[in-house]
Amino acid sequence: MRQLGIEGEEVAVRFLKKKGYKIVSRNFKSSVGEMDIIAEDGDTLVFVEVKTRTDDSFGHPFEAVTNKKQEKLRKVALSYLKHSRREVASRFDVLSIETDGDSHRIEHIIDAFE
Repeated sequence: MRQLGIEGEEVAVRFLKKKGYKIVSRNFKSSVGEMDIIAEDGDTLVFVEVKTRTDDSFGHPFEAVTNKKQEKLRKVALSYLKHSRREVASRFDVLSIETDGDSHRIEHIIDAFE
C-alpha cells in the first residue's frame, strides 16, 4: 500500500473513533479482495472504504468507488460475515479524504451504497 493510502487509513480510524465507532478489523483480506476498515456503529456493522487524494484533479476521492468496486466490496463483506459467523445489520460507508500532508478534509458518506 502506498504511503498516502496508509496515512488516509490512519486519519480515517481516528475520525471514526472520535465519532464513537469501534474498530473491529483493518485491512481484512479475503480471496476476492480487501476491506479497509470494519467497524461497529452501535449495533450496525460498518464496512468502510477509504479513498485518499492530495487534490481533486482526477475527481473527488469518493468517485473512485465505482459500481465495479462496490460489487467487489459487497463480496468481501459477505466473505467477512461468513468467516465471522455474524448476522447483524450492516452498511457500507465511504470516507473521502483530501490531504496536503498537514491538514485533511474528510467527507463521510454514510450508507454510501446498498
